[in-house]
Amino acid sequence: MSKDHILTLSCPDKSGIVHAVTGVLAKNDLTVLDLQQFSDPEMQKFFMRVHFGHAESTAHLNAPFGELAADLKMEYDIVPKSHKPKVMILCSKIEHCLNDLLFRQKTGQLHIEVPVIVSNHPDFEALAGTYNIPFHHLPVTKDTKTEQEKRILELVKENDVDLIVLARYMQVLSPTICKAMSGRIINIHHSFLPSFKGAKPYHQAYDRGVKITGATAHFVTADLDEGPIIEQRVARVDHSMSPKQLVEEGSNVESQVLAAAVKWWSEKRVFLNGHKTVVFN
Repeated sequence: MSKDHILTLSCPDKSGIVHAVTGVLAKNDLTVLDLQQFSDPEMQKFFMRVHFGHAESTAHLNAPFGELAADLKMEYDIVPKSHKPKVMILCSKIEHCLNDLLFRQKTGQLHIEVPVIVSNHPDFEALAGTYNIPFHHLPVTKDTKTEQEKRILELVKENDVDLIVLARYMQVLSPTICKAMSGRIINIHHSFLPSFKGAKPYHQAYDRGVKITGATAHFVTADLDEGPIIEQRVARVDHSMSPKQLVEEGSNVESQVLAAAVKWWSEKRVFLNGHKTVVFN
């Protein structure tokens, strides 16, 4: 795997893109191991992910792909398949998503590094310590929000963070940090929005007798909970379940959905496409 690489690209759609891209790889004696592509007829945009091998280095591909990118107006990236992106986790006082991400990272289910955890509460410092991850307690109020987010962005830079994950972080991010990390913040929320807003949504859902619950993982934008969706899943619930059981079922789905979104992002499977995403999985 150390000699395998992932090529991702997007460009205006036209004929011959696959032939041109795979032709560059073939001329350099590289093998296409897996290829996924999608042409969006509405946006007239083309997306592709190529797993190829086997090369000690890809420096010799810079020139031919640079020429191809100029010709096709193409944005592209090549990373080693073994690369582990650095992920900062933000959390508050609800731990199921944080716990799940840390466990999956430790056991190799998530191919990521977690160099830092940030929270507006001190509750999970001990949990971070069990994984030997630095924990930063950055309390936030209306008056300190700007400074708190400034410190978060400083930590992003200090730790070369590639992605921020909001693991039930109960704060609304400002447009400033959303812009600074555009396309690099993933959030999770329950599926009851917009029907049951505010505190105790599962209790509200229980009072209305809902039959289905679920969760949505999405990129964060300045529009609250309206960023491009990466993954959604649902679970059946029924009249016999208490509010506590609804919360537990919802927590399970939230953990699964967030982990899937982070995994696919880390594997270069997620592409922004306007207000939507393209996800190769």
